[in-house]
Amino acid sequence: MELSQIIPHIEALVFASDKPLTTLELVELLNNALAFIEDRASLEQVEAAIDGIREKYSGEFYAFELLQSGGGWQFLTKKEYHKTVAQLNGDKFLKRLSTASLETLAIIAYKQPITKSEIESIRGVNCDYAVQKLLEKDLVIISGRNEEAVGKPLIYSTSKSFMDYFGINSPDDLPKISEVMMEELVKATVITNGETPEIIEEEVVSVTVSEDAIEETTGKQFET
Repeated sequence: MELSQIIPHIEALVFASDKPLTTLELVELLNNALAFIEDRASLEQVEAAIDGIREKYSGEFYAFELLQSGGGWQFLTKKEYHKTVAQLNGDKFLKRLSTASLETLAIIAYKQPITKSEIESIRGVNCDYAVQKLLEKDLVIISGRNEEAVGKPLIYSTSKSFMDYFGINSPDDLPKISEVMMEELVKATVITNGETPEIIEEEVVSVTVSEDAIEETTGKQFET
């Protein structure tokens, strides 16, 4: 099957789909639609067609592009058009997560799979409400139970919606901790028995998540 035949069908499938489509799904859908038993599209042909589509829409004359996000392929508007598109979507682009939910989401994203008690030990406060809001927004999921812990508590992980929202395909695509952490030097005063106080510099590392940084990267916001 020629690439010139495959490309427009892939474009139509990605454009019409309400969820990201994987390369294997595109192969299956394409062959089901065309029903060419003796001349079926191969995985290699579809991959080549996707490369061609990506190159086509990467040009400056297009406001959207083909990106792999949320585990599959999607047509997405380019970041530089966020403010323009936001005018049409109103509150959808003005939704924010509370600070507590944002902190909880960051912990789950980087420590998953993780139990609620482990989240609370990191944050130092009860996380029931924050976890519930994240579940309601489909940003995290219950991915099982910790069979080795007392009571076999539920464990939480980020969802496909989380990956889709932030434009990644797996938790491995998240920014490295070194890119988002803030380092501080905290001076501690140590008093010894009758001796001169000694000033010790110790490095304290804390991980912070900036909403502004997330919005700049994704062009999206949340509300509680």
